[in-house]
Amino acid sequence: MYAEKALIRVHRDLKVHTCFYPNPHTAATIILVNGSLATSVSFNASLKYLTPIFNVVTYDQPYQGQSRVHNRQLPLIGKEDEALILLELIEHFRADHLLAFSWGSVAALLALAQRPARINKAIISSFSPILNSPMLDYLSNARAALGACDRQAIGNLINDTIGEHLPPLFKRCNFRHVSTLEEFEYAQMLFHIRQVASLDRDRFMGCVGNIDTPLLFINGELDRYTSPDDALRFSRMAPQSEFATIRHTGHFLELEHKTAWQDVKQVVERFVLRDGAMGNEQKMAMVG
Repeated sequence: MYAEKALIRVHRDLKVHTCFYPNPHTAATIILVNGSLATSVSFNASLKYLTPIFNVVTYDQPYQGQSRVHNRQLPLIGKEDEALILLELIEHFRADHLLAFSWGSVAALLALAQRPARINKAIISSFSPILNSPMLDYLSNARAALGACDRQAIGNLINDTIGEHLPPLFKRCNFRHVSTLEEFEYAQMLFHIRQVASLDRDRFMGCVGNIDTPLLFINGELDRYTSPDDALRFSRMAPQSEFATIRHTGHFLELEHKTAWQDVKQVVERFVLRDGAMGNEQKMAMVG
């Protein structure tokens, strides 16, 4: 798939490696925000249903992937910094849609709370405002493994928890990627976990209440860590929100099986292609 690659200087003189996948048949552009320990490569399955609709932008955070080599003297970067980076990239690429996955959603929601004028709609995937018991256990074990830089434990933890419903091939790829990262990336992830664990939920939800962009929250029915029921808590604060649950699917949604990919494609297309604003109602859909 053809991509125009560029290195862009952003917030705090950081450098971000980007890929722009052009679609000559549309002026609409969507920017994708990946989750922790992941790179833009994690969106390869999403590109297959997004590129026929949009120009698509992916990028690696300054501390990861193809950006890392360009930011050798790098401080730890917080979610607020990631939100500012995202806002600058939205302006640079004139993006009018956004899709964020998992913990990338924290930075995305913080950015959306600034009410960027360009963004028409946003999709938040595999995220909830609640740190439930399975998520708290996962974060506790992750802190221990990352603090000890235990590569095998980190790789196994991802596959045994949020990756429990991934097919074997993806689990092997996950383990190989996560267990071979640089120590600095583990330190960065540990910093993020501490930030998330100390997140003031009421303050964060108040921030979400400032978002005036229509939002679609997508969660997997089998996801014990960011469950559909927990995601529904957003309906109290996000006035233009709707929710979709992908049946027979866990945290990684379209990566888990072909039917899940088709179901995610369906709900995303329905949301982004629908004309007009959504109004003030909250809608719940079960797909699959």
